[in-house]
Amino acid sequence: MAKMKLALVQFQSVLGDVEASMARALPMIDEAAAAGANMVVFPELFTTGYHLDTVGPRMTELAEPIDGPTVRALQEAARKNHVYIVAPIALLHGLSGVPYNSAVFINSDGTVQGSFDKVHLWALERFYFRAGHEFPVFDTEFGKVGIMVCYDMGFPEAARTLALKGAELIVCPSAWCVQDKDVWEINAPARALENTVFLGAVNRIGHEGGDLYMHGASMVCGPRGGKIAQLGEEEGILYADLDFDEVRKNRVTSPYLRDRRADAYGEVCAY
Repeated sequence: MAKMKLALVQFQSVLGDVEASMARALPMIDEAAAAGANMVVFPELFTTGYHLDTVGPRMTELAEPIDGPTVRALQEAARKNHVYIVAPIALLHGLSGVPYNSAVFINSDGTVQGSFDKVHLWALERFYFRAGHEFPVFDTEFGKVGIMVCYDMGFPEAARTLALKGAELIVCPSAWCVQDKDVWEINAPARALENTVFLGAVNRIGHEGGDLYMHGASMVCGPRGGKIAQLGEEEGILYADLDFDEVRKNRVTSPYLRDRRADAYGEVCAY
């Protein structure tokens, strides 16, 4: 099976209240599944909110292990609705006590296939999270899916690494502020085109902490970089029908990955 209906949930969290955010999120999974979605993706830190001046000092208490109540509730929602879920939360690994800004990948049968830890930390995130170091790719019956989170999208190496590992769809949960809306509009199509992938960039919506406004504009881009669908500045679910065969065909006609010259690039250290 190569065709998937993707659902990006443009979501407004309840800042610092995981239970209240989950109470809003779970019905949206039901709604997306009823509309025929095969995969549901939430924005960055959707259970806690993002405004780190407010929730940063509480992030250790708000974070959960991968077998915690939030992921278990999402596993049940995935199982009930037979959908994949990408759930970006503050995640604790082992006994370190310092969380990661992560995204948990839950299969349509409710099992956890794995997680991605944000590699490129932005600004205050460095004070409250550990950085990840790997870019896993997850298998589905539709094709291979990779994850990067928000600021990761600004680094071409992140999406390229996922594509070279076989990703045909890359999802990018984000908490992207309106001041950088121009960059948002460039990054997502560029990463899709450069790597001949579908790219689903899902953003948060609304004000947090008085000085942070996230403008939404979630979008899905095709393997030639064009926008397939995009939301405005309102909460809602963005749907896109993806045919993974388009990726495979375009990688023949636009062979960016095949024609790379890794031998010529080297590693340039500018700083």
